[in-house]
Amino acid sequence: MSTRPHLSSRRFFLKSAGVTLALPLMESLTQKVLGAGSAVASQAGAAVKGARPQRIVAVGNALGFYQPAFFPTQTGAGYDLPPLLQPLAEHQKDFTLFSGLDHGHKGGHFAIHSYLSGVRTMDAKGMPDGNITLDQLAAETIGGATRFPSLTIGSEDGIHGGCLMSWTRSGTRVPPVPGPRELFRKLFISEAAADRTRTQDRLALQGSILDALHGDAKSLHTRLGKRDQEKLDEYFTSVRDVEKQLELSKRWSDVPKPAPGMPEPENTGFVSDLPVLYDLMALALQTDSTRIATLEIAGGFEASSFDLKKDYHALSHHGQVQENIDGLLRLEKYQMEQFARFLTKLKSIEDGDGTLLDHSMVLFGSGMANANAHTNTNLPIILAGGAFQHGQHRAYPMTGPGRQPLCNLYTTMLQRFGLEVDKFGIGSGTLTNFA
Repeated sequence: MSTRPHLSSRRFFLKSAGVTLALPLMESLTQKVLGAGSAVASQAGAAVKGARPQRIVAVGNALGFYQPAFFPTQTGAGYDLPPLLQPLAEHQKDFTLFSGLDHGHKGGHFAIHSYLSGVRTMDAKGMPDGNITLDQLAAETIGGATRFPSLTIGSEDGIHGGCLMSWTRSGTRVPPVPGPRELFRKLFISEAAADRTRTQDRLALQGSILDALHGDAKSLHTRLGKRDQEKLDEYFTSVRDVEKQLELSKRWSDVPKPAPGMPEPENTGFVSDLPVLYDLMALALQTDSTRIATLEIAGGFEASSFDLKKDYHALSHHGQVQENIDGLLRLEKYQMEQFARFLTKLKSIEDGDGTLLDHSMVLFGSGMANANAHTNTNLPIILAGGAFQHGQHRAYPMTGPGRQPLCNLYTTMLQRFGLEVDKFGIGSGTLTNFA
């Protein structure tokens, strides 16, 4: 699979008396315009000429949504918003609602981790790219253009032991940043000079250790049986992944982090932290600290924050009991409200000749369709922004020749991001009737 990305130029920092401030992307801000004695420093990275860089944001919910309140009965444009989509009313022309898309899997909770890949972990070895997720494939093409090739955010609490949304091609789960305080520090807190020196020494040491491990492992390869050679190849892949991360860390170790424009937040619980996490993701995109971010809403989203006696998981298994459904809808409506607030935030931020929402593909959905029945067909999927032709409910057939895998939507997104891919995961191409 070819994954050559398009573009990127430089990013700039204002430096004076030990204070450094990241500048927003501006068309006219180039080294030629600034000249030699300028107080503005630059760093390879952000696209400042021509088209703005595209971003990808993927938000996932581990328990799906109550389908009768999520999917409208009408298709096309001008459909009546069902209860769960009503918080998105002001953005109806900014997003597309899809129905009929999924990965064709069964397994309930054991298939939700295929949300962004289309591939269950148990099936990954049989796939040419394993179970790499949409965000991580895009991140592979970023190189050193941004400080963080991607950001993975989510709680480490959950049904199956934490955030399971992002995966590398070697089948490794990408551990999440667990809360707003940790995310804030990762994005905006720079190390002191002495700490930076120690970090650089540590990176150099780790690099030499990896080189040694790599050489030893390679020399061992010829003396192993076929099965162990496969295991060693997997090890090689893991080592290479770490080497890439070390190289990126070295490249950015001397580059100052941007100013946040907000105080450091406290972790108060995932429910109350959710709007802060969205705000920090918007800042990360705005400062070009990253162009790819994922957020999983799963463990840590406590129903007790809504004065409900049953927990979130129990409410998702509502058994058609109205009291349980009402409680579940309170949790799900709150999630939709915060998502709507995030879209409003992105839409308010100027970005070149448009807004940050125009230049960000924002996916919202789940790998779970109906948690009460443990089904993974007809997944709840919304795509906002990215300069697509939005404003419709696009319903695709669940069976027959017109059936479309969800991965076809991901292929369309990856192509808009700048990758030259013909298909992704278990997809067959791009999504028909959507551009």
